[in-house]
Amino acid sequence: MADVNGKVDLRSKFLDVYNVLKSDLLRDPAFEFSDDSRQWVERMLDYNVPGGKLNRGLSVIDSYRYLKEGKELTEEEIFLASALGWCIEWLQAYFLVLDDIMDNSHTRRGQPCWFRVPKVGMIAVNDGVLLRNHIPRILKNHFRSKPYYVDLVDLFNEVEFQTASGQMIDLITTIVGEKDLSKYSLSLHRRIVQYKTAYYSFYLPVACALLIAGENLENHVDVKNILIDMGIYFQVQDDYLDCFGEPEKIGKIGTDIEDFKCSWLVVKALELCSEDQKKILVEHYGKDNPEDVSKVKALYHELDLQSVFTEYENKSYEKLISEINSHPSKAVQDVLMSFLGKIYKRQK
Repeated sequence: MADVNGKVDLRSKFLDVYNVLKSDLLRDPAFEFSDDSRQWVERMLDYNVPGGKLNRGLSVIDSYRYLKEGKELTEEEIFLASALGWCIEWLQAYFLVLDDIMDNSHTRRGQPCWFRVPKVGMIAVNDGVLLRNHIPRILKNHFRSKPYYVDLVDLFNEVEFQTASGQMIDLITTIVGEKDLSKYSLSLHRRIVQYKTAYYSFYLPVACALLIAGENLENHVDVKNILIDMGIYFQVQDDYLDCFGEPEKIGKIGTDIEDFKCSWLVVKALELCSEDQKKILVEHYGKDNPEDVSKVKALYHELDLQSVFTEYENKSYEKLISEINSHPSKAVQDVLMSFLGKIYKRQK
């Protein structure tokens, strides 16, 4: 049972660190808070930062543990790994608050999007900017004296730039009124996913763990490439589940077809379909109406995209396993295998 308790314990320790970081930020000497402003920031943080699954943040601690090869972590090491995990959760919150405004979304993590909360509205834009600015404050408060401080700041800046650029390609590809399926290809899908998701969700947590373990990131380009491949595999699963997953299991109702998303499924369908089938796709894809959506889904079934996905999943898994096994460090192999174990054949 120790491991289960260890996990629960780790999660509660992780949540304790959130409270420490939050109270630091609410007493930041660079700004004179009034009661109103302090309450606003606290409510905004509690609403947007700790509400998700916390996978990205927790995987910094997990990865660091593997890199320490079974040595017991000190309280300080747990704190530092947790603080970096929270920086990733802050980054995620910043992207999501702004993404929801751009996408005009209604719910996020089972509650109304922050900008839809009464009296928040477009103040949420500035809240997003604040969330982003909290990251360097946290790094400065807790890592300034560390030899890897500059590398950390650099890493977060780099990954934020890559993510925002990925979001841009995604947005300009789906500009309303310019719905053109001929732009969609496997290589475009890969580029969007690589930049928009893979860097911050897969590479960033491991890169943080490598830096606190005293490693130089330039020596780990191969690790980065494996994690990017894993991130792409994860997103293809996500695209698949958006259409074929059960809403009860995945916790949301998929809308990729209605939203004219450059989804792996539509890209594959375009590759495999006949001219007549392509006409159906062009006519019905990206329309927010149940009849259109079911026509697209019927075409996906006709093309047997479920089997195509299963084959893709197996091939990707085999390729990732062989890449991981050929890595010289057993500790790094363990880190990568733990990531792969979390996502292989997931249902949600």
